Amino acid sequence: MRGRAKEMKKIWKSYKSTIILLGAIILGAVVGLTFKETAVELKPFGDIFINLMFVVIVPLIFLTITSAIIKMDNPKRLGKIIGRTMIVFAITSVIAVLIGIGTTYNNQLVESGDTASIKEMFDEGSIIDTELSILERTVSLITVKDFTGLLSKDNIIAVLIFSIMFGLAVRMSKEKGEKIKELILSLNEIVLNLVNIIMYYAPIGLGCYFAALIATYGDSIAIGFLRTFITYTVACIFMYVVVYSIYALIGGGKKGLVAYWKNVFAPTATALATCSSAACIPVNADAIKKIGVSNDIAETAVPLGTSFHKEGSVIGSVFKIMFLACLFETSPSIATVIGVSLIATLLVSAVPVGGGTISEMMILSMMGFPAAALPILTIIATVIDAPATVINVTGDTATSLLIARSVDGKNWLKNSKKKK
Repeated sequence: MRGRAKEMKKIWKSYKSTIILLGAIILGAVVGLTFKETAVELKPFGDIFINLMFVVIVPLIFLTITSAIIKMDNPKRLGKIIGRTMIVFAITSVIAVLIGIGTTYNNQLVESGDTASIKEMFDEGSIIDTELSILERTVSLITVKDFTGLLSKDNIIAVLIFSIMFGLAVRMSKEKGEKIKELILSLNEIVLNLVNIIMYYAPIGLGCYFAALIATYGDSIAIGFLRTFITYTVACIFMYVVVYSIYALIGGGKKGLVAYWKNVFAPTATALATCSSAACIPVNADAIKKIGVSNDIAETAVPLGTSFHKEGSVIGSVFKIMFLACLFETSPSIATVIGVSLIATLLVSAVPVGGGTISEMMILSMMGFPAAALPILTIIATVIDAPATVINVTGDTATSLLIARSVDGKNWLKNSKKKK
């Protein structure tokens, strides 16, 4: 009994934020359906959360990206492993995007209703300025006319690019840039804690926001979130059972497939219990080694995968884009969905709820959707968090077999058993 209680406490600690947010969203739905037009008056409480996130988003992006750049080491060893790993990650991420598109492209995730009233609620005019040429739109997206433009949430891509350039400049300054490096890292830690403080208000803000949404659009948007969760879960099950089995079979043959399924459940259970890719690193690395993958590949692929290979998040980005596309009655091209999903997913932090805020702002910015729609994407991220984490984690487990075959040849599994 004590062991079970201890396990329940551990699960509650890992899922507490998600459970509280989901509870607040459900309560908001009940309030919206019960009080209808009156519930719209709760929207200002939701606006407080939106405004807090908008205030912190620019420093969050700048400090997070700049810190990542200045902390990077230039690994001189395992060059072949790193190169092959990134190639495999790129190919499998594209496959994940295509599965997400195949699941959603002709699937009406949510009924749009009155598009004009939706735009009015988000206090936006037209979604995209179609009068600009592609080149003009690209220039306005990646640059600003003066420095003050970088302080606006409307120029997220430009802020991202400036952050990368600034981080590289600090690295190039070497010892003269050390004080700035320390300052940036300290500020980054402070801003991340500020985000944690804001997230304490998230249940109230999102609950009130959702109540206003339901009151305005009826139960169709609630059904849309439920349909999104069910459809997303089906896509994840297909990835987990079919696609990852194919990867294991290609990477290690029948023996590799058996070894994969024998060892994948520990990372799966840990992902479900913690809802954090980062927390699964040691368990996943151990499982990959037990499959027969060499230590150097396992110890390189898993940390890289946690940062750059998130197939669950890639599929989630597709769902977020298509949900808003249905809501605002737009028809993005397949190429656009692929590109935005891949770029946005690179910015998802390997932490539980709240880590995808930068990614979600990138989606809104690149797709031309209103920035005020951010809470909708936060709700979707909360709903799909558990299955997304499982796919993010076990995707690294499955692709490790492909990496092993690419680096050590098709007989890698047989040779690894001989060494043992």
